[in-house]
Amino acid sequence: MAERPRILLTGWFSFLQGEATAGDVLALQRVQETLRRAGLNHDVAWSPVFRPGGPSLAQVRPEDYSHLVFVCGPLHGPQIEGLHRRFAHCVRIAVGTSVVHAASPAVTGFHRVLARDAPDTEPTPDLAACAPALPARPVVGVILTHGQQEYGSRRRHTRVADELTRWLSDLDCAPLELETRLDARDWRLSATPAQLESVLSRLDLVVTDRLHGMVLALRAGVPALTIDPVEGGAKVTAQARACGWPALVPAERLDESALDQWWEWCVTSGRELAREIGVGFRQGAVVDGAEDLLQFLLPASPVT
Repeated sequence: MAERPRILLTGWFSFLQGEATAGDVLALQRVQETLRRAGLNHDVAWSPVFRPGGPSLAQVRPEDYSHLVFVCGPLHGPQIEGLHRRFAHCVRIAVGTSVVHAASPAVTGFHRVLARDAPDTEPTPDLAACAPALPARPVVGVILTHGQQEYGSRRRHTRVADELTRWLSDLDCAPLELETRLDARDWRLSATPAQLESVLSRLDLVVTDRLHGMVLALRAGVPALTIDPVEGGAKVTAQARACGWPALVPAERLDESALDQWWEWCVTSGRELAREIGVGFRQGAVVDGAEDLLQFLLPASPVT
């Protein structure tokens, strides 16, 4: 009976100086799914920068494997050539890769290259296209400010931003950094309020320490987990009260427990309240300072 192959999966996601793209990892998952269906066990070598838990290329023992499979990405460079030398005893296969120079040692070192594109060959669909379906994750707009110098010693903006972003990095969500600042010259920023509102309305949640980050999210009917970055509370706290929005964390009480609590509320029952507040804004059911302005601009009615 033939011995079962002992397979190590590698790619650019394996190298210390490589990079892990979403496409590369999905391509890997496609290969893993195929191997599992065939009952073939395998290990994955991860970059210690991307997955510190490993195993990394430096940790694996080449003698433990009979086959090395390189997944996705271009076949070029000293990193791949190094794989050929270190795993010289293995059957080496590249799958879903791009061949730029067919005579390159990075290419010719493989026993078999199943390229997605190569000179004089018909391209095949990228492996990521047919990867297993993924569960949806909350799409979260993140709107932070590092300004507001007018609050002087009460400013806690840096600590708030540090704690918030550290907390967000541990969440299984799709974060999207946004700005309320408009700029018609910078393609990365919205040029009009309508453009920004179009983005906000497609989000599941906004995390912000800005007054307008909260207001514009609620205007779009999207819950806003809001932090007031000024010790003792300032305009953000006042505006949350004016809007009737409870998901507010003061800077001096900012911790993971408070953030987790309000996150859970925002993605559940808070969604309905945000929708109600947004409808009230759009239908003009909210009294604001614009109406009061008229009494100081319109001539008073004559006394009869």
